[in-house]
Amino acid sequence: MADHAPYPTGAPRAGTHLSASPHVGDDRDAADVAAALEAGRVLFAGECRFVQAAQGLDHLPAPGGPEVAFAGRSNVGKSSLLNALTGRHALARVSAAPGRTRQLNFFDLAGRLTLVDMPGYGYARAPQDVKADWQGLMFDYLRGRPTLRRVMLLLDARIEIKPIDTSVLGLLDRAAVAFQIVLTKIDAVKPAALARKVEEAARLARAHPAAHPEVLPTSSETGAGIADLRAALAGLAIG
Repeated sequence: MADHAPYPTGAPRAGTHLSASPHVGDDRDAADVAAALEAGRVLFAGECRFVQAAQGLDHLPAPGGPEVAFAGRSNVGKSSLLNALTGRHALARVSAAPGRTRQLNFFDLAGRLTLVDMPGYGYARAPQDVKADWQGLMFDYLRGRPTLRRVMLLLDARIEIKPIDTSVLGLLDRAAVAFQIVLTKIDAVKPAALARKVEEAARLARAHPAAHPEVLPTSSETGAGIADLRAALAGLAIG
């Protein structure tokens, strides 16, 4: 099931209780937050390099250290988020033809964590065989990869959750793989609307046994939430 790690404060995240009143655990909580942020900073300051692309199970790299996969609808901002996380402008290519990527792309992060860029799903003009990949190669990878620690499921904070998103949530449940919801493009959402979106995503997570309870709001444009996401991923990396 999902792993839990301390998260820094910042944009609203359902599942985190923030109190204005001092209490005994405040100093310890602050130290945990600072340690998590620093761990994330150090991890993502390391070299990130492309390892391999796989269009079939027989092309997957041999299982090694922990892996975290990034999944989401086409145009959700997945490539931009990966680039923002790693501080590299062209690590993941931002495609001009959404829904056309048909492979799993593996990136080694400092020898401590493998980032897996999964094909986007749900693009209306994508060929049917591309959509079918999510029911074939993608499901087989999710279900059978022993080193996969978590899937970061990206949802666009600007728009409503689509039926295809809920279908993928069910697929993740069936694959019995831990996943966590990450909201993207929060810079385009007003604070009140963002708070509602975070709570909506948290309710969605609570309805799925494989889901991590924390929802992480992010923006690749402004950098909001990027440090929080780095900290979460550092908790899954080799120490």
